Amino acid sequence: MTEENNRYWLDRPENVTRLYRGLWIAGALLVLLDLVVHRHAEVGFDGWFSFYAVYGFVACVALVLTAKVLRRVVMRSEDYYDR
Repeated sequence: MTEENNRYWLDRPENVTRLYRGLWIAGALLVLLDLVVHRHAEVGFDGWFSFYAVYGFVACVALVLTAKVLRRVVMRSEDYYDR
């Protein structure tokens, strides 16, 4: 097989760009949809505009930063199983 036949759809930069832009558009549409969808807020702040989008973003960033710190705590040396 040639190199061209082994390429997957995400190996092409233009497809990655399309996917990235598509995700941004989908996110923007969901935030705009928050203007027309009526939610029944349980507490006061979860009725704010785009609360769940901001909450999800902050939670995701917190998970990534926590994982970076936790990696230093639980990381083993490269030859851990060879010893």
